[in-house]
Amino acid sequence: MNYQAVIGLEVHVQLKTDTKIFCGCSTKFGAAPNSQTCPVCLGMPGVLPVLNKKVVEFAIRAGLATNCRIAPRSVFARKNYFYPDLPKGYQISQYELPICQNGHLDIEVDGQVKRIGITRIHMEEDAGKLVHADIPGLGSGSGVDLNRACTPLLEIVSEPDIRSADEAVAYLRKLHQIVVYLGICDGNMEEGSFRCDANVSVMPVGSTTFGTRTETKNVNSFRFVKQAIEHEIERQIELIEEGGKVVQETRLFDPNTGETRSMRGKEEAHDYRYFPDPDLVPLVISNDWVEDARLSLPELPDARRSRYRSELGLSDYDAEVLTATREMAEYFEACLAAGAPAKGAANWVMGEVTRALNEAGTGIAECPVTPARLTALLQLIEKGTISGKIAKTVFDEMWQSDKAPEAIVEEKGLVQVSDTGEIEKIIDEIMAANMGQVEEFRGGKEKVFGFFVGQVMRASKGKANPAVVNELLMKKLKG
Repeated sequence: MNYQAVIGLEVHVQLKTDTKIFCGCSTKFGAAPNSQTCPVCLGMPGVLPVLNKKVVEFAIRAGLATNCRIAPRSVFARKNYFYPDLPKGYQISQYELPICQNGHLDIEVDGQVKRIGITRIHMEEDAGKLVHADIPGLGSGSGVDLNRACTPLLEIVSEPDIRSADEAVAYLRKLHQIVVYLGICDGNMEEGSFRCDANVSVMPVGSTTFGTRTETKNVNSFRFVKQAIEHEIERQIELIEEGGKVVQETRLFDPNTGETRSMRGKEEAHDYRYFPDPDLVPLVISNDWVEDARLSLPELPDARRSRYRSELGLSDYDAEVLTATREMAEYFEACLAAGAPAKGAANWVMGEVTRALNEAGTGIAECPVTPARLTALLQLIEKGTISGKIAKTVFDEMWQSDKAPEAIVEEKGLVQVSDTGEIEKIIDEIMAANMGQVEEFRGGKEKVFGFFVGQVMRASKGKANPAVVNELLMKKLKG
């Protein structure tokens, strides 16, 4: 029997606020355990949560960017469960009335566009974390670090519209790009800022009845999500084929084995005994607030890619690469604003700039070559002052120094030679010294032409204008 996977994803997005969702403690990552806590996030008796307005603004932005309806009234709820990293014994979340509902994202896999529904986006606080390691004073026991408790999260829940691991990864990548573009999340998956729970089931092809699903918790890389889903699909099919039954449960992914393993029985909503949080009044969002948020949205990747293709004439590939991050797109557009040609700027940003950034291990926001300086370099190429090859030498010097390209060209004597008399003299000398190759060319061996071009460029120390060299060389070799 052939089977079809049915996948829904619950994505937890840690918001890039300075303080926590219900108190003023810092959200900075990497501080000493339990150093960023207060009576509110420790769940002390008698304390009251106070909602961080920035969290609401970020949630509205996320909802608008994913085509959701923003609820004019939403309610916080208590999700009750007991675990050592949850000091209150409940998590403040949203349940029946979340802030965003009924959205979607369009993804592309193997050239096919597919729409993935988004059921809801709700705000909630994160739990703390258990540290299982040798800790001074604890030996081999476990420690509880509550720095992360009360950190603001958005949970983005998809419809079960995903049918393969590749579709799941495409959806996650697009969602990740959007929240980073919006500036609401740093997107650091290693630190848990963007993590995913994958709900997976299988059903016979042609069936409309979903199978029993499992939930694989807290997967924090695209590669691991793909591996976890593929393993879970294979495991469930094998279990069914052997006459067994899939059990609804929560599972964990082991990156060392590439397999999932059982963690606990899957809870249902009623197990958490949700009820409205009595310490937080309902959240009312006006139309003006939503429209202000809409106006503050940056141009998102899909719209930007479309504009680059239609208005700038760039290829699909170029548009995809240049919009990979908001910072790269803004650097490229700053070049255009400074007067750079679109294709030339695209080639240099994707080529030399990206190469140098990778070698330096830095991001484009820290690029020492400003868009204005890169544009000035491209304009020197356009004017014929320097060749493209010399421009790479100038670029490397610009990267290391705070000098304008014009100053480097003048200082190092790199002006391109376009004087036909000077270039002809070099060509005559090269041909006289290589008459054997001249005869080969005249005998029909046209590949020798490249040899002569290389010799002329070497003799001119790379300064001869390549177009002039090619034209004069062809004339002289043909005699």
